[in-house]
Amino acid sequence: MKKVISIFLVAQIFIFATYLISSAVFANVEVAFMSAFLVILGSSFAYSKMVDKQVASEQYEDKRDLLDEIEDPHELYDDEPLNMAPAEDLDLKQIVKQEKAKIKTFSLKSAKHGAKGSVSALRLVPYVLLVLGFIALKNNDILDLRFYLPALTFGIIIGSLSAKEVLA
Repeated sequence: MKKVISIFLVAQIFIFATYLISSAVFANVEVAFMSAFLVILGSSFAYSKMVDKQVASEQYEDKRDLLDEIEDPHELYDDEPLNMAPAEDLDLKQIVKQEKAKIKTFSLKSAKHGAKGSVSALRLVPYVLLVLGFIALKNNDILDLRFYLPALTFGIIIGSLSAKEVLA
């Protein structure tokens, strides 16, 4: 945690140095940096919290190896024995029902699961700050994308480093 705070403080010192150029440049850089930084941290924490909750409740799905998925994306070479019975002896309706059961469809449960991760306050509040900061700069006629966009990138990098340190 000390490393994260020191990284953040060093970044803030560099950002405060932009005040020597002008207050408008400082405002662009600070708003862009803080909003990107908070978006990355909020998203990382929300995702980590969601994963921890699923692992604790054992609702996660055991997936195949990445190499196995690349080599056999449709599970053609599974270990399940093939039914080598003659066509007359097969119950095709039963086979179709079994195959349909394997297909995952969109359900209310899957929508609820996806919404939990994306509607978290840890994710929404930083995005609201990003939009409101951009609008405030634009309305005050001090928005300068030459400084705003690189500061967003800087915020993303520092946020990613900080999230990696905190969540590691």
